[in-house]
Amino acid sequence: MDYDFKAKLAAERERVEDLFEYEGCKVGRGTYGHVYKARRKDGFQEGFVYGPQALEVADFSTEGAPVVQWLSAWLLTKRKDEKEYALKQIEGTGISMSACREIALLRELKHPNVIALQKVFLSHSDRKVWLLFDYAEHDLWHIIKFHRASKANKKPMQLPRSMVKSLLYQILDGIHYLHANWVLHRDLKPANILVMGEGPERGRVKIADMGFARLFNSPLKPLADLDPVVVTFWYRAPELLLGARHYTKAIDIWAIGCIFAELLTSEPIFHCRQEDIKTSNPFHHDQLDRIFSVMGFPADKDWEDIRKMPEYPTLQKDFRRTTYANSSLIKYMEKHKVKPDSKVFLLLQRLLTMDPTKRITSEQALQDPYFQEDPLPTLDVFAGCQIPYPKREFLNEDEPEEKGDKNQQQQQNQHQQPTAPPQQAAAPPPAPPQQQNSTQTNGTAGGAGAGAGGTGVGLQHSQDAGLNQVPPNKKPRLGPSGANSGGPVMPSDYQKETNLLSITKDTSSSYAYI
Repeated sequence: MDYDFKAKLAAERERVEDLFEYEGCKVGRGTYGHVYKARRKDGFQEGFVYGPQALEVADFSTEGAPVVQWLSAWLLTKRKDEKEYALKQIEGTGISMSACREIALLRELKHPNVIALQKVFLSHSDRKVWLLFDYAEHDLWHIIKFHRASKANKKPMQLPRSMVKSLLYQILDGIHYLHANWVLHRDLKPANILVMGEGPERGRVKIADMGFARLFNSPLKPLADLDPVVVTFWYRAPELLLGARHYTKAIDIWAIGCIFAELLTSEPIFHCRQEDIKTSNPFHHDQLDRIFSVMGFPADKDWEDIRKMPEYPTLQKDFRRTTYANSSLIKYMEKHKVKPDSKVFLLLQRLLTMDPTKRITSEQALQDPYFQEDPLPTLDVFAGCQIPYPKREFLNEDEPEEKGDKNQQQQQNQHQQPTAPPQQAAAPPPAPPQQQNSTQTNGTAGGAGAGAGGTGVGLQHSQDAGLNQVPPNKKPRLGPSGANSGGPVMPSDYQKETNLLSITKDTSSSYAYI
């Protein structure tokens, strides 16, 4: 072994602690480690710029006198960099196979609504791995919780419908790109949907935490075989709960439908208690009961292949169709003032179709009439308004992330005093349910606020205690390259001049994941 060469490489290797200031700036804990908010220490970033450069060369026709000639070349430059970043430190020594897979995917995926991995740092002294992402100040988990808390304090603030539409469109846009490139996310939930704060990408959605993502053409093991208790059941499609061995893009679409309903109501549509159990059995009685309580028990004509599900015999034994005779999505959404003949409900119904073969695709969803009526979806989900959501708070190294949430709740209580007298105050909520693996991962990358998206940079949150209770024709603007085509949606598909997202009908482009 050439020890001199090894020492030279070690001396030249960039170290996180030399480049970034992050001590005391922990904002959460991810699937594989800690997430920090970071800035460059010197405020500058080195990079190469390609363009015409002036060089002096000898001209022998004039007796060797130097003359200036222009040619295109790469030039090493320094530029001011005051951006905020998310630094994800992977726990343990080395890197897991799951993190390797996520890094490999993130290095290939490039889309405005998918978190971008900026750089990977390897520390040979302590064998730590660091991942660098753009910092996202918000995520849907915190945004929805903010509005849910306002309802609890008798000062309800619903998510603006224009914001809901923009959020949903960008989520679908990012997922359409992943699906067009043969990638399943498989762990979509509010905590893994980041939203950028103030800055050049203000209000831009970033899909994060690709730790469970897989290529279509790779062997797809069931989630239970990979990590039986990592993911929350609330956003899991019914075919997974019934033991489907070969699932499709439809599982991501179901999760998006759950997120859509939660944006409309500020409550998880299919929440239930989750025991801290370690089992590879995908069947979950309480979760299926909750789905049927909202949607009704699927009729044979609505889901013909349900009899082929591995857990169908268990379903027959544990459930009776008549128990859910009066349940329907229409009744549930009417309680939340969503009319069954509205375009918003019709799209939700298509996203939450029980039969995965009849469930809408991301491409079809992007072309839904809901996105073609005013207000049109925008690049900035905050639509240029002041952002009402608090920024993330720094945590101590050994402090759980719930500390920031408790402080936020106390601040809201000070500004929003309930009108009811003390003797009529609501009883304290029951203890929060135990999460699988005692935690719920939360993505923060593309804006590291919630969990430095990518390679399992999701942050951990415990479920809200109160959620254990049963919760009460305009033409589209066309883009240049086919935003809703069969291929990936690229940055050029956005109309930056008007800040409106493009909706096109071109179906000619098609790409494969490389």
